[in-house]
Amino acid sequence: MADAKPRVKVPKTAAKGEVITLKTLISHPMESGQRKDKEGNLIPRKIINKFTCEYNGQSVFSCDLDPAVSANPYLEFTAKVEESGTFKFTWVDDDGSVYSAENELKVG
Repeated sequence: MADAKPRVKVPKTAAKGEVITLKTLISHPMESGQRKDKEGNLIPRKIINKFTCEYNGQSVFSCDLDPAVSANPYLEFTAKVEESGTFKFTWVDDDGSVYSAENELKVG
């Protein structure tokens, strides 16, 4: 299976105190755990079950995802920014795999 590919959209600049919109999408080979392979064995469940976003080390947004989540989870949320820094996005898979992406934001 192909590896997961995270994509994020973060503005490059913002004014101090501005509320910005962050968009994330991860292309991920999801498996419900209910399908069977050619030999009749259940294919293990493989879904993104947790997402977190941090800005300069502080939590901005986090959520737990359930099996009904779409194959390529899209999340959109807002954050108020006061200073320049780095957004870190992290997705965790059932098998313990961790996918991440980082984006810089300049506040001025």
